[in-house]
Amino acid sequence: MKKVLFVLLFISFPCFSQEIALLKYNGGGDWYANPTSLPNLIKFCNTNIHTQIKSKPRTVEPSSPDLLSYPFVHMTGHGNVVFSDADVTNLRKYLLAGGFLHIDDNYGMDQYIHKEIKKIFPNESLIEIPANHPIFQKPFVFANGLPKIHEHDGKRPQAFGIFIENKLVLLYTYECDLGDGWEDAEVHNDPLEVREKALKMGANIINYIFTN
Repeated sequence: MKKVLFVLLFISFPCFSQEIALLKYNGGGDWYANPTSLPNLIKFCNTNIHTQIKSKPRTVEPSSPDLLSYPFVHMTGHGNVVFSDADVTNLRKYLLAGGFLHIDDNYGMDQYIHKEIKKIFPNESLIEIPANHPIFQKPFVFANGLPKIHEHDGKRPQAFGIFIENKLVLLYTYECDLGDGWEDAEVHNDPLEVREKALKMGANIINYIFTN
């Protein structure tokens, strides 16, 4: 019943503003990193792909019942992540009910996040998402898949996902740092083309959620 309610609530009000949220997790990692990133992504999406997302993102804890109110939840940081049993249960319920979690490694999260994802879906594995997946195709085309925004270790950027019934419900972006690219220009002094590339990829993620 909860899955049906979530879907109905999401699709029944397409003309009204939607809200997205930032995940406030435990473990000591800086979940609050990149404070300007989501507001800038929202502004870009509302201007360029005609979404009507409320300008200020909410903050939500993984065990909160409010989690199911948001079609898109973003998670970032540089350090440790720990999901409690209550967090795991609620996150699984959220994702199976139609929610979407984007985890963006802000450099330093990778060594911790894999075991926490495994807690949520112990029988599923992260799968690298191919460049021909719809999330890279519209409304902006990324022919080579996930773009590189910041160098970090100089490795190629990779997008991994958990798929449930062939639908992407969890996206993990690694060696890319989209969130840094969404931040105000003066934070990282990225060239305009780099910031636009990051924002366009972010818009593709939002578009995928709102149209699938």
